[in-house]
Amino acid sequence: MTEAARSGRLEGRHVLITGAGSGLGLAAARLFAREGAKLALLDRDPAGLAIAAKETGGHPFELDVTDEAAVNAAVAAAAAAMGGLDGVVNSAGIMCGDKLAETSLETWQRVLAVNMTGPFLVCRAAVPFLARRAGSSIVNIASAQALLPGIAGGAYSASKAGVMMMTKSLAIELAPGIRANAVCPGAATTPMGNAALAAMNEATRASFAKRYAIGRLSEPEEVAAALLFLIADEASSITGIALAVDGGRTYH
Repeated sequence: MTEAARSGRLEGRHVLITGAGSGLGLAAARLFAREGAKLALLDRDPAGLAIAAKETGGHPFELDVTDEAAVNAAVAAAAAAMGGLDGVVNSAGIMCGDKLAETSLETWQRVLAVNMTGPFLVCRAAVPFLARRAGSSIVNIASAQALLPGIAGGAYSASKAGVMMMTKSLAIELAPGIRANAVCPGAATTPMGNAALAAMNEATRASFAKRYAIGRLSEPEEVAAALLFLIADEASSITGIALAVDGGRTYH
């Protein structure tokens, strides 16, 4: 996306982003700020959150998305700080590469708590504020693994499939006033994506990009562009979709 294409598409918008301290959440925060949005930035990492707030001018809120009371308080505080809320991007998430038969109950519960219950809590807390402003939009980050799982990481795939179906349910329940969509990224060059690659053996890593039709991993900014489109007014007739931004992984 060129600088000329960045033309204030989010001027007047008030958007809350979870997982804003790194990865896809940070890429979205940077792009949304350039497009004129007021931002509330939520993350459990204070260092990453401070950097994101400094770069984007967003209001920082240190938060564990699995804490119901903390989520309710942070969403209300974010809406108050921005003077309203009309956009939510749920980006906070964790990875698990274990095969299901080797996944501990503790790991299973933690992955679902962060990846699926967290977005549920944020959306639930945000809906009363979103309903007060026209054109409000929710975008939840699911995963290409919600569409086509790999040979491991079953807990992660299950959690992201849950996010996708939760989003479709929200689209039905909240229409016509609030839109809800999901983005399903493939592997991207984020800290989480890079860590997953580093954990692979050399042979697996060498063949990994061949799973993608474009022959490479996505850049965070490419996923952020999809998030921007679905939050912005030009997607005003789109709700309930799961948009694959995966370099062709799910069909290649």
